[in-house]
Amino acid sequence: MDIHIKKERENAVIPTYGSPGAAGADIYAATTEPVEILPGETVLVPSGVSMAIPEGFAGFVFARSSLGTKRGIAPANKVGVIDSDYRGEIFVSLHNHSRVSATIEPGERIAQLAVMPVIQAEFIETDELTETTRGGGGFGSTGKF
Repeated sequence: MDIHIKKERENAVIPTYGSPGAAGADIYAATTEPVEILPGETVLVPSGVSMAIPEGFAGFVFARSSLGTKRGIAPANKVGVIDSDYRGEIFVSLHNHSRVSATIEPGERIAQLAVMPVIQAEFIETDELTETTRGGGGFGSTGKF
């Protein structure tokens, strides 16, 4: 699949896949100076790129496992969604879940982008839903049947 990408900042890096089997492409920080993220703080970090994701698809921004596991840095919204009709610069909202300050360096890999198909559902109001074994069982209810 081809996705057209536009550099919005001179120092932007086009997303890259770290290995032939990688599901997510690395997104890079397009900052000119290091960005400090204090414990419990959330910071918007520019990627420096915008893209034209094809209709019927969306870009999903996930944490990089090394940032999340080793440094406690992950997207504040857990998973960012880039709609196919969005054409602005992509920013990654990073949150510091750790107890120590963290620094994001210019050009550092800050998240990963997976492009996946999406289906827009038609929501139809009804008075009754089909029955299932689980029914209205909520959190922790699976595996009890």
